[in-house]
Amino acid sequence: MKFLDEAKIFIKSGDGGAGAIAFRREKYVEFGGPDGGDGGRGGDVIIECATNLNTLIDFRYKQHLKAGKGNHGMGKNRTGARGDDLVIKVPVGTQVLDEDRETLVVDMTEEGQRYIVCQGGDGGKGNTRFKTSMNQAPRKAGPGFPGEERWLWLRMKLIADAGLIGLPNAGKSTFLTATTQAHPKIGAYPFTTIHPNLGVVVRGHDELVLADIPGLIDGASDGAGLGTRFLGHVERCPILVHLIDGTEEDVVACYLTVRHELEAYGADLSEKIELVTLNKCDSLSDEEIAEKKSALEAATGKTVSVISGVAGTGVRDLVNALFTVIENLRLAAEEDTDAERVYRP
Repeated sequence: MKFLDEAKIFIKSGDGGAGAIAFRREKYVEFGGPDGGDGGRGGDVIIECATNLNTLIDFRYKQHLKAGKGNHGMGKNRTGARGDDLVIKVPVGTQVLDEDRETLVVDMTEEGQRYIVCQGGDGGKGNTRFKTSMNQAPRKAGPGFPGEERWLWLRMKLIADAGLIGLPNAGKSTFLTATTQAHPKIGAYPFTTIHPNLGVVVRGHDELVLADIPGLIDGASDGAGLGTRFLGHVERCPILVHLIDGTEEDVVACYLTVRHELEAYGADLSEKIELVTLNKCDSLSDEEIAEKKSALEAATGKTVSVISGVAGTGVRDLVNALFTVIENLRLAAEEDTDAERVYRP
């Protein structure tokens, strides 16, 4: 299934049905009077959060969505049937934005969450409603009210426990493959990953979700490379695993490039808990590993993990560190304390 994380749709709720003009016609009843029923209400447009979805690809092929119209009123004071609601199912983590792409309408973050984005129009009143002492037989009925319509943007942001960031070809997809059952495309060239991937890391009875996004390059915040479009997928991640290619000459420059893009993007990404990791150690000598690790620790002020996603070196230790951070964050959330103070590598 093709991944699509943004879509524009047109929605319209149902129009209300018209009221009826009718009169009671019955044997031996000379002046039966009006008995026209009201029109039915139009259907609502409802956004619903579903867990079995992970892309917005369906909205590429069907962008105009309309709820059902209310039925017209009928004689014998019968009200028309209500129009069918339109339920639009979106993945967990989808933001619904107004046409300006900035105004947030609703953030769909929980399974089963529902939100009415357009209400159906009311039905028109039948001629029974217009009967007065001066007008015993009104030949007037109200038309149904039109439904609401609007353009919306759907923007999906993955919900994961940790996000993998780094320059292109830093080994993010290889690490995801080594720790989860996910099978992203892997290649020895930049931008092998062109859309985000999710994987579940299992340790005993515990699980955590990893999000792998396309690599960033210098100037991404200005649109270079794949830009910062996919950084939205790690906005919800409390932890960032920053992978750095150990075969690069200047690993500190690689680290600072990505940090600059995080700060330029905003959304407090630069303030998140970060696990700095030197990857591809299987291609380095012990002296090179020690030198580059020391340089990174001096530049970041953090403990740097050394791993090899291909050989599996240090991967288990990094996974254990991730679980430790997640457990502490969850404990802090339960105790309603500042999660940032629980663990800071």
